Amino acid sequence: MLAGKSVSLENVSMAFGDFVAVRDATLEIEAGEFFSFLGPSGCGKTTILRLISGFNEPTTGIVKIGGRVMAGIPANRRPTALIFQNLALFPLMKVWENVAFGLEARGVDKATRRKRAGELLELVALEGQGEKLVTQLSGGQRQRVAIARGLAVEPAVLLLDEPLSALDLKLRQKMRAELRSIQKETGVTFIYITHDQGEALTMSDRIAVMSQGRIEQVGSPDAIYRDPATAFVATFVGESNVFLGRIVEAANGVATIETRFGRLSGRNPEGLATGAEAQLVVRPERCRLATDQDPLNRLTGQSRRVDFEGSFINLVLELDDGREIVAQLTNHGEALHITPGEAVSIGFPTEAALLLEPGASTGA
Repeated sequence: MLAGKSVSLENVSMAFGDFVAVRDATLEIEAGEFFSFLGPSGCGKTTILRLISGFNEPTTGIVKIGGRVMAGIPANRRPTALIFQNLALFPLMKVWENVAFGLEARGVDKATRRKRAGELLELVALEGQGEKLVTQLSGGQRQRVAIARGLAVEPAVLLLDEPLSALDLKLRQKMRAELRSIQKETGVTFIYITHDQGEALTMSDRIAVMSQGRIEQVGSPDAIYRDPATAFVATFVGESNVFLGRIVEAANGVATIETRFGRLSGRNPEGLATGAEAQLVVRPERCRLATDQDPLNRLTGQSRRVDFEGSFINLVLELDDGREIVAQLTNHGEALHITPGEAVSIGFPTEAALLLEPGASTGA
């Protein structure tokens, strides 16, 4: 098994002229961890990957791998391997030659290269494919060749820059499981860059969510989804219904805000005070059809559509200001009988909602 190493960023910033791509990034990635940077295009995640790999040096701050400061160490001398989005395979080389290319560059003899390539092709479930040209392989097979080539040089850290983006949905889903399996089997630290929340939530031990060059939150997939720390994380990771208002009551970790739709209550982990502006976020799957006995967190709107998804249903309501909210309901049958234009009330428990400081999100 290969050995992974930790990666540390200490107050790392990267500027290109007047443009700051990464701002004061500080985090610790553990050895052998599958760690993902998640965020929209232009948020700085690929720049961080290039800083770790050595293709860029930070404007300020320190990058460490395995506790060793990387300042001044070029990319070819770092214990890393980088898999690009376009894979960068050589079309006129055989599969095994692609896998062994990095070993050849290091002066490893052909017999050893061939043997190591065969071992890695077996690891990525491509045994017997070594004599083919990469052009004879499917998209998913070429992806596995790129991973094997990255592992051939025995990196402590494998860096992956949106490697699944060119694949179709079913193949992406299959490759997620395969990547996770390979990472666990090798023990190499994987650092994965993606704008696809499904990839990050499915594969990662932990995730750093980024926006405009800043790390907004670091945590496990469950924590990121269940307890978003900022308005941006709440709306970028998963779907949320968002309501703006001012806090009128706050006590014992719970607060109530006055909104244009009435009073709504939720958890208040940051201790926002009475009188402060806040936004309440609640996931669609935590909403339910309301009854007359629901005293709090009740919203009434006109049914716009009922989207049938098999085991669940997305009920879309239009509120009196024209905005739409969504309740994701288990398919028990009753929601299928709701007609367009019908007045419908939904509600949610206080513990299902979260109060955050207003920020980069959508709401009303």
